[in-house]
Amino acid sequence: MNGSRTRTQAGVNLPALRHHNAALVLDMLRAAGAEGISRLELAEGTGLTPQAVSKITARLREDGLAVGAGLRPSTGGKPRTVLRLVPDAQFAVGLHLDRDGLTAVLVDLAGRPVAVTTAPLDLGAPAERVLADAADAVRDLSAAEPHKPVLGVGVAVPGPLDHRDGVLHRVTGFPQWDGYPLRAALAERTGLPVVLDKDTNAAALALALGSAGGGDFAYLHLGTGLGAGLVLGGEVHRGARTGAGEFGHQTLQLDGPLCGCGGRGCIEALCLAAEARGDRGEAARVLGMGAANLVGLLDIDRVVLGGRTVAADEDAYVRGVRAVIEERAARGGAGAGVTVTVAGGGDRPVAEGAAQLVLAPVFGRVGERG
Repeated sequence: MNGSRTRTQAGVNLPALRHHNAALVLDMLRAAGAEGISRLELAEGTGLTPQAVSKITARLREDGLAVGAGLRPSTGGKPRTVLRLVPDAQFAVGLHLDRDGLTAVLVDLAGRPVAVTTAPLDLGAPAERVLADAADAVRDLSAAEPHKPVLGVGVAVPGPLDHRDGVLHRVTGFPQWDGYPLRAALAERTGLPVVLDKDTNAAALALALGSAGGGDFAYLHLGTGLGAGLVLGGEVHRGARTGAGEFGHQTLQLDGPLCGCGGRGCIEALCLAAEARGDRGEAARVLGMGAANLVGLLDIDRVVLGGRTVAADEDAYVRGVRAVIEERAARGGAGAGVTVTVAGGGDRPVAEGAAQLVLAPVFGRVGERG
């Protein structure tokens, strides 16, 4: 993770901001990794006074979140004590509830997966059955570290939805979920805090937190459906109603195949239809057309592909998408220098991103645009 912070993110020495300042310190400890970081470096990086850093790190050590990691030679005076994060002090669960499957992951404070499970899931089943499957996955994963606290559960599902209220809207192909309070229902089932977001936003958040290069990018997820997660100005862009990123339902062909959303010729329908008839080159080219439109609209630096359909032939999708973007750039359009990469692991990055929905606030990394 990039440990640098802007001036507006620097720590402020006010009692009311104790949690905020501790989050700044925790974030730098996580960024430092196993090598650790000294208190002086923490003070310089957060903008806090050395005295404030000493108090915060003392509390973190008492809580078992930080430990000493040896001594580091100084330029003068006694060696500096180095501290590091204790990754397995606490955990978070991430769930990806897809249309036909459930991926669940337990991650430590460093964001590393400790346990992963997958199981079939019918999103069209009654809500009680889906909730029971999700709650069972949380229970089973929590049992992997029975003596360590689980901070909460992040849930990533296909949109549209309202991430602030934790309520689903008309999930494409599953209108029965419209208005369902999934966050509250799962919190009641598990007894844990729950955070809800779109699957593509969760994956984009994880990519943004783990990116050393920064910059604006789009994560395009092609699995059972197609959507986008947008990171603009270093923050996940959700829109006023969590509606940003409904990328798959742009119309490319007015008289095209019927889509699950009720429209015709959507990018999602065209991509999946091409895949179904074995024309992966056409599927990649259609995805590239949508990606090129996004590059021209938002002037982004990177396009990151993901999802189980992409994972089936990553090279073909990267080549196809890159070719369309480069063709557009050669005609004078946007896209020159834009990179196209893949977030490996199929659908798993979504579940890991869901866990980051829980962890990000702990480290003061709650970037979002409403």
